[in-house]
Amino acid sequence: MKKVEAIIRIERLDEVREALERLGYPGMTITRVEGHGRQKGLTEQFRGREFKLELLPKIKIEIIAHEKDVDKIMEGISRVAKTGEIGDGKIFVSSVDNAMRIRTGEKGDSAI
Repeated sequence: MKKVEAIIRIERLDEVREALERLGYPGMTITRVEGHGRQKGLTEQFRGREFKLELLPKIKIEIIAHEKDVDKIMEGISRVAKTGEIGDGKIFVSSVDNAMRIRTGEKGDSAI
């Protein structure tokens, strides 16, 4: 099992959710987060004054998936989340040792 974490632009959430549902992964955890990468935030003007937004709002999507599906999940997220601009986000993949469905007690792959 693998955990796929994607940090994306807020405005791309609906398209990413639809793409994941089409791929057979309707279950996900979505969290509103703040951060910055290489762009180090934004500089804005308000009433003639300049101010810096260091932490930008983003969405984090987490999915636990079978290892064989990870590449197509990454491709699906990337295809619809990409704008070509700085700040499109990142996708991280890590191993999951075990999982348990609380309602039934199922463990391992059958729990996802």
